[in-house]
Amino acid sequence: MTRPTIAVNAALMPRIAPLIEDRHTLVDADGPDARAAIALVPGGGSAVDGAVMDAMPGLELIAVHGVGYDSVDVGAATARGIRVTNTPDVLTDDVADLAVALMVSVYRGIATGDRLVRRGGWAAGEAFPLGHRASGRRVGIAGLGRIGKAIARRLEAMDCTIAYSGRHRQEGVDHAYHPDLVSLASAVETLILVLPGGAATDRLVGAEVLEALGPDGVLINVGRGNAVDQPALVAALREGRIAGAGLDVFADEPDVPGELLGMDQVVLQPHRGSATVETRGAMLDLVVANIDAHVAGRALPTPVN
Repeated sequence: MTRPTIAVNAALMPRIAPLIEDRHTLVDADGPDARAAIALVPGGGSAVDGAVMDAMPGLELIAVHGVGYDSVDVGAATARGIRVTNTPDVLTDDVADLAVALMVSVYRGIATGDRLVRRGGWAAGEAFPLGHRASGRRVGIAGLGRIGKAIARRLEAMDCTIAYSGRHRQEGVDHAYHPDLVSLASAVETLILVLPGGAATDRLVGAEVLEALGPDGVLINVGRGNAVDQPALVAALREGRIAGAGLDVFADEPDVPGELLGMDQVVLQPHRGSATVETRGAMLDLVVANIDAHVAGRALPTPVN
């Protein structure tokens, strides 16, 4: 019996191969053998549009390694009868942890303090500016989905007051609702973005939102980099129109604006919200579970379409 061919992004191949190669034939998603694939496991951010799908005439499944699937044209996949899956829930806690860690790091100057100690400044008696209290803040969450709610639970334990914005008010949520980001930013001290990517959120957080956040405000982004007007953010930070930022995602990854690199009020991370041994393992397991279910004709564990 011929084994199904699965096209896998090269960066994921070493990790997924031990879980799946005993029953499937794995090929490089960017290689010529991918044409024979029935399933595709794209890399993070790899665009999968109609042209990519048409280049794999036997494609039946796109198993996204991540919760976000904005890089996949789901409409084009649906029109072609191709199923799409993702890996929700398993990364919720790690991304929420990082969002809160970034917030605390910005307010307390943790990254700046680390650099001071490493370069010998503390031992030399170099003055270190006081940080600010992170607990008890008014925090706005843009995108109160699974991850947003997990962030809110952590912040409640820090005596923070939570507000949120989204397409609509959510049933059973007691936090204050704001219909737009300008209203939300005006009401809080810290704005945490957990927004998906795509055209609907492109540069949604621009100069007007940052102006509303104000000179004491802090922006945290663990969603998608395209949701922030990056030049507007750099200008707001440079001119002191917001106080600081904690950023795990950027508009053109892995490129980061050079000005941000020299700003002590900014904490930077290399898009590692889900980057723990535990979560990345669970994500791979869920990708494999979706592939195996599809091949066996069972219901997909986490379908998108």
